[in-house]
Amino acid sequence: MLISVLAILLGLVLLTYGADRFVIGAASVGRFLGLSPMIVGLTIVAFATSAPEMLVAGVAAWDGATGLAIGNAVGSNITNIALVLGATAAIAPLSVHSKTIRREFPMMFVVLIVTFALLLDGDLSRLDGSILLLGLLLLIASTVYLGKKSRPDDPILEEFEEELEEGLTPMMAFFWLMLGSLLLLAGSRVLVNGAVDIARFLGVSDLIIGLTIVAVGTSLPELAASLMSAMKNEQDMALGNILGSNMFNMLGVLSVPGLIHPAPVAQDVMVRDFPIMFFLSALMFFMSYGFHEGGTITRINGIILLSCFAAYELLLYFTG
Repeated sequence: MLISVLAILLGLVLLTYGADRFVIGAASVGRFLGLSPMIVGLTIVAFATSAPEMLVAGVAAWDGATGLAIGNAVGSNITNIALVLGATAAIAPLSVHSKTIRREFPMMFVVLIVTFALLLDGDLSRLDGSILLLGLLLLIASTVYLGKKSRPDDPILEEFEEELEEGLTPMMAFFWLMLGSLLLLAGSRVLVNGAVDIARFLGVSDLIIGLTIVAVGTSLPELAASLMSAMKNEQDMALGNILGSNMFNMLGVLSVPGLIHPAPVAQDVMVRDFPIMFFLSALMFFMSYGFHEGGTITRINGIILLSCFAAYELLLYFTG
């Protein structure tokens, strides 16, 4: 048991540091390829911050623990909104002014609805995985189009330019990209092994472990990114990280187990976890969208979201 706990802690450390290096490397490589800061921020950075979930899902599915992979994807979305956004807003209220971010909300709800419809038959099949992967490619294409159509004075553009690390040579950027990839792969393997062992020891399902320990752990990069963005007054970017990550989780992370190891979807996911994810997504929308110039996620809103996270964890404890 102790070894399994240490394995999870080591995996989380490797995932967190690896994700940070991977984001820096991937963003810098994108800049060297001539991509604008807006495109880099909306696509490469969003994809990179979901890399821990994707690799954990891939390793778990390869080991036959598809429930852990599904729980990781859905649980990470719930954690991103309730814990990550809640903690960020509780520390530094977020004013949202970017029209680009506000236009991502309809895309997010379309992604959630399509994913729910695909899993409604109770199976995550290879066809479902293929459709989700196609959806991911369409999301990237539409996000690139959205970025190109964004106004030059959009506040998030300046935030992206300030966030992207300057001074890296192409060789260093490639080095951080490769090192981050290796650390993510190693961290995901160690984390999955420890999580599966603990699930067996405690007699709980892989799904519950994926919804709790693994979901919180793989959301640490989003928590760090959002907190740092908020502290730097990059408030639109803090919300953008969560929106982008949640869409990538549904399309990219869930497609992995579908393609590698198709399996039934636990009924609890459809009747408990998906409705909670929809509710929190709607709550985030009404808190942040703003129906005139912009919205504000206040400290009170942040505390409400954190309370929702605590209530969800208690619900899992009593129903899992």
